[in-house]
Amino acid sequence: MLTPAELAALRQDYAQRGLRRGELDPDPVGQFNAWLAEAHARQIIEPNAMTLATVDAAGQPWTRTVLLKICDVRGFTFFTNYDGAKARQLAGNPRAALTFWWGALERQVNVTGVVEKTSREESDAYFRSRPAGSQLGAWASAQSEVVAGRAQLEAQFTAALEKYGAAEIPCPLHWGGYRLAPQTIEFWQGRRSRLHDRLRYTREPGGAWKIERLAP
Repeated sequence: MLTPAELAALRQDYAQRGLRRGELDPDPVGQFNAWLAEAHARQIIEPNAMTLATVDAAGQPWTRTVLLKICDVRGFTFFTNYDGAKARQLAGNPRAALTFWWGALERQVNVTGVVEKTSREESDAYFRSRPAGSQLGAWASAQSEVVAGRAQLEAQFTAALEKYGAAEIPCPLHWGGYRLAPQTIEFWQGRRSRLHDRLRYTREPGGAWKIERLAP
């Protein structure tokens, strides 16, 4: 167990590079994809992992890590169970936030926006690209529900395997995609003495992006 003094001493002075406004892509999605490609080139494990924050009906925030699967002009897309806790929270409040952290690059990206479901066609297409085991897992797991133990999950997976065997596994109606349409995207680059670079894009009413520098 780390003591408070040891925790306080866990301090990293970031010094790899800076971030200037003139270097930014006018389109934040283009800028994001450039950073994501660099994280991938550095062989960061699962560079598409992102923390998704939602809020439940009582106003309690929740976070979990999900994987980005599509990033284009429409927004940031991930796939999940439509009956799970995050889905219930998004149904009640579709506003959400995402955070990407690439420590090896001393970089962070924060995104806020409104989430909506993808089309059934897009969900089906992505489901077909998943490994068979992952497809079966979507049928076997009632996401976020209490289970008696690991044996129950394994039994449900075996039942799904026996049901579909070598046949094509259909996409469950309770499984699909969500897309967060960004309203703000902030790019954070670590700098010395905690004087980090923070540059935020904000979508204006006409659809253009305003770029502002924020104090660290």
